[in-house]
Amino acid sequence: MLQGATLERVGIDAVALKPAEVDVERAVDLDVDTLAVDYEGHEHLPAAETLADLAAEADVRVTTPVRADGFDPLGDDGLASALPERVRRVLVAGHPAYLTDTERERAVAPRLSEAADQCRDPWVGTEGIERIALAVGGTQFELLGPGTDRRLRALRQAGYDGEVAVYAPTVLTDDEDGVLDALGAYAARRGPVASALPDGAPTDAAAEGRAREVLSQAVRDYGLVGGVDDVSERVDELKSAGADRIIGYPARGLDPIL
Repeated sequence: MLQGATLERVGIDAVALKPAEVDVERAVDLDVDTLAVDYEGHEHLPAAETLADLAAEADVRVTTPVRADGFDPLGDDGLASALPERVRRVLVAGHPAYLTDTERERAVAPRLSEAADQCRDPWVGTEGIERIALAVGGTQFELLGPGTDRRLRALRQAGYDGEVAVYAPTVLTDDEDGVLDALGAYAARRGPVASALPDGAPTDAAAEGRAREVLSQAVRDYGLVGGVDDVSERVDELKSAGADRIIGYPARGLDPIL
């Protein structure tokens, strides 16, 4: 079993936590200095006391969708105001799956800009709003995908000298079935992958033939997978292209890396 120290060895700078999947309090035992708590709806938002306890042990950021009630800087911002002082934020437009119809209709740009003005050292999610995020400033926080290296190099060649953090689902194993079980469904939700998969094909270790071929490539396009040397090499490539931080989401949970 891989231990937490392996995260530092492969170049992972921070760990992303999904509170609907893991007990975030256990993350204090990870060998990283920064923890990022993903937003999965109000019902899964950790209590302020829990976040404060984490922030006493590590640098903690919480993903806050600026269109959502409770985090709207132009409306109800009660949840944002209740975050412990030491907890910083990752500002995002918000995944539609976690927003109501009313929240989805709210304008992103003015809310993102206002929230950034109110924050210390914000990270700004770029997914679907790349130009707006770049205009707002802060650390650009983007999801790993097949075009990430090219976009990073283009940014740097254009003279962008701000910080960029790349979020990547991570599976530290050479076992292909384990990789597909952990990340196959995630990769299959991406448009190009869904289009390439045969209709009705399994998206986990049960995939065969063309489906398995597509998924095996896709999990590597959208995630960090493989043994320590493979992942370390991929992280080095991303940092050489222009990434400052790599944020790993442990797709198999915390147990394999604690």
